[in-house]
Amino acid sequence: MQMFKYLAAACFLGCLFISQSLLANDTIYEQRRLAYINNSLNTNNNDVMTIQAYANGAADTALINELTDAISAQTTSDFALVKLVRVLFLTNGTHDSLIIPAIQNIPYWLTKGDTTRGYWSENHMIMWMSCNYLLKEKYGFAADTALETRLKHYLNLKIKYGYYEFFSSVYAPYTLSGLLNLADFAQDAQIKSLATQAAVRLLRDLLLVTNDKGVMFAVAGRNYYSKYDRPYDQNHNNLIYLLTGMGNVPTRASHAGGFLATSTLQVDSIISSWKPLIDTTYFIGHSLDSGLILNSSQRPLDKTIFTWSSGGYFHPTVAFQSAELLTDSMIWFHTDFEPFRIFSTFSPQAVLELSESVPAVSMSTVISGQQVSIFKQNQVTLTSLQDFWPGKVSYQQYPCVANVGTTAVYTASGIPKPNWDDRNGNNSNDHLPYITQEKNVALLMYRPEPNNILLKSTDVALHFQDADFDEVRNDSLWLLGREGNGYVAVRRSCVGEINNVRACAAAEGQSWVIVVGDSSMYGTFDNFEDIILQSQFSEEWYNDSTTNQRVYYASVTVDGVELEYAWGRGLPSGIEGVGENNTNFKVYPNPTDNVVNIAFENPLGLQTNIQVTNMLGQVMHTAAIEGTQLQVQTQDWPNGVYLIMVEQQGTKSVERLVKY
Repeated sequence: MQMFKYLAAACFLGCLFISQSLLANDTIYEQRRLAYINNSLNTNNNDVMTIQAYANGAADTALINELTDAISAQTTSDFALVKLVRVLFLTNGTHDSLIIPAIQNIPYWLTKGDTTRGYWSENHMIMWMSCNYLLKEKYGFAADTALETRLKHYLNLKIKYGYYEFFSSVYAPYTLSGLLNLADFAQDAQIKSLATQAAVRLLRDLLLVTNDKGVMFAVAGRNYYSKYDRPYDQNHNNLIYLLTGMGNVPTRASHAGGFLATSTLQVDSIISSWKPLIDTTYFIGHSLDSGLILNSSQRPLDKTIFTWSSGGYFHPTVAFQSAELLTDSMIWFHTDFEPFRIFSTFSPQAVLELSESVPAVSMSTVISGQQVSIFKQNQVTLTSLQDFWPGKVSYQQYPCVANVGTTAVYTASGIPKPNWDDRNGNNSNDHLPYITQEKNVALLMYRPEPNNILLKSTDVALHFQDADFDEVRNDSLWLLGREGNGYVAVRRSCVGEINNVRACAAAEGQSWVIVVGDSSMYGTFDNFEDIILQSQFSEEWYNDSTTNQRVYYASVTVDGVELEYAWGRGLPSGIEGVGENNTNFKVYPNPTDNVVNIAFENPLGLQTNIQVTNMLGQVMHTAAIEGTQLQVQTQDWPNGVYLIMVEQQGTKSVERLVKY
């Protein structure tokens, strides 16, 4: 019976291969695709459902039940939903009675009080919208009146400006699944065409930063540390293998692999876009201000969600609108906004003022409008973001990554931990570096901003897995590695370890250099090392009296490439953005170091309640007094921004305090 099943599937696939010959896909790709399908049918993870539906006209009902049983309560139920929708369309009614009752009452767009589902990051937007649109077309599901306008706007943005979650091996494959469902099944010709173009651009972007080993270790708008630990056998690797044949042959279906392998998407132009040699600057996205104009045709709810999808959550430009939506929709208590819950009792205007006072935290969530330097030489790549929120907090962003064969090399700020996955996955860097790259050389300068309230550590650690290399050499501050014919050199800010990880502790700032190359550029590894050791590096700190700035300067010259940067910042006495507001009390000195005075009027000698919290809502000090002034010692508090709330007779006033 099992043999008959495989023979029947093979026959079915052969017929499909003939019927799809009009697609004009490369024959080698078609052979690889059909082999992937056959191999996947031997596995039974729920990612194989789409392939079962495609090859057999039906999917395993146990796998379907596994998804439908939990879908109503899942925060990310859209990951399962896109698969169920694909199964519906590929099986032509076979599983309608099983799937439709489970998904028909799910809200497909933001509803008041929904504290579970997220619709606002780029991948979630398209998964929810594509499912709703297709279910409306075929089954008459309810949809809000703005769905089609919103969907077309999303697709046009991606075609013209690219993806905010750029080069993300975590999120891009899920974005692709929503796009391919539309490209394959939409009845509306315009939606089908737009989705096809958007899918092609997404896949071309992934191949742009993939090396000749089929490995994609690159900068990313959002990603996870785990994606840089293994070169193969991950969701995105299935896509790379199907398109190029490079890398390990997948042994089982992945979510995105199942979608691409069962899609009618024409991929020849995608395959031919891959190049082994690249030295370019890639512009992707648009500015936040431009986004506000681009999204102006959308209804108010959707305008804000489009802004959120580009990372514009509490950036001062949009903080007021964000607070309004969170309040009006009653989603301050959504799991995604838990870190900001303290703001739920504040007015939108107060949230705006707070965002302006902590730019190191509020601004750098924005991931639109990037300038990416890309250098690829066969098996080595070096990619970096130019002038990307230097000194500010990172949110899953990876600003500079080298790839040597099958291993990733990069730096990250924050508390070093032996297992990189134990670091804070949401804040990938406690503070982002300034980066400048030319060709195969990158200079990274770290200098945390003083009002970074999430700063846990100024340390910078190096991700360099010795076991991945054929050779590792230490020479003074330079650390060199060779894998096959690929080379990398890292000039560290120091020689040493923190928590058994190569890392440097420098409170004010530090600089690193990364260089990549291969044997076609430098010949032997010995010769590469000689050239690296002939490099010149310098750094210095100085006060510029003409601009009242403290300047951090660094320069490096390697093999004829010269990079330098002078990073100026106002002296401590010139800290801006914090001052008196319209509260009925005064806080001084502000900013402060060791002590703060809180003065207020109290002519009747009433009890005044005072509470000081940090930006995470943790109470630092409380007092109930009947006088007119309180002095609070702050020397043991971490540097950052604090909120001082004074309450008299039920009236509350809030002022912010900077500790540096």
